[in-house]
Amino acid sequence: MTAQLQRRQTPPGGRVAERGQSSGYRVAKRVLGYTVLIFFAAMFIAPFALALANSLKSRPEALASPLSLFPAEPTGRAYREMAGTDLPRWTMNSVVVTVMVTLGRLFLDSLAGYALARLRFPGRALIFALVVAVLAVPPIVLAIPRYLVLGQLGMLDTYAGLILPLAVDAFGIFLMKTFFESIPREMEEAARIDGATIFQTYWRIILPLAAPGLLALTILSFQASWNEFLHPLIAAPSDPDLRTLPVGLALLRGAQGESQDFPLLLGASVLITIPVAIIFFTFQRYFIQGVTASAVKG
Repeated sequence: MTAQLQRRQTPPGGRVAERGQSSGYRVAKRVLGYTVLIFFAAMFIAPFALALANSLKSRPEALASPLSLFPAEPTGRAYREMAGTDLPRWTMNSVVVTVMVTLGRLFLDSLAGYALARLRFPGRALIFALVVAVLAVPPIVLAIPRYLVLGQLGMLDTYAGLILPLAVDAFGIFLMKTFFESIPREMEEAARIDGATIFQTYWRIILPLAAPGLLALTILSFQASWNEFLHPLIAAPSDPDLRTLPVGLALLRGAQGESQDFPLLLGASVLITIPVAIIFFTFQRYFIQGVTASAVKG
């Protein structure tokens, strides 16, 4: 009885250690921890803040003081001049390609992931091993074969060539497979007893339960396709009307030669960053849940 009372009255070891510390030491430790976090947060935020500040400067001021976060005479010249470039057309192309690629990956990656997670067929393990092996291949290695295949299929300088090769992603298949494996099989068995087909079970039962994984895949697919540079450069090499934002800005920078309009380029880079940042911070909680659930099983 005495031993039980002592165990109840004795707080956990962490609390004992914390109570044994002086208040000044605890405050100093907390201040140091927050200081380190703020320092690394500032290191990540600084490039975006500098890009935004320099986009509001004149060209001479941006060249004279590029590290200043406060423009001496703020101006929106760079944003007004964007309307005179092909930036609106590049933005539309990026939106079309990104939306179609994201929708394609949501359907095809989840469908392939469900088949690898639940269906039993010959070669299933080999197919999954090949999917994982694709993750280890650098994209630049496939640049020339991809260009040759698109040329043989007549898909160069077309929206189909921009969208279809990116509509399936090996990492998305891996992510959805590991997430589907974390869902209890009892849900599917109940649906099969009620007479549902495999596709009906996948579409009506499993997909709603996989919402966190689908949201994680949505964010990753949107970010990857929005920032994709190599594939649009390969798929649309000669049609300027099919350029996306990353390719258009790179060519715009090269066309200016040595007289770089840094406020214009940095202002465009800020506009490129905003959509991805909005989507990520809006669905950040669901993204972390989806990736965590997949990682636990995988």
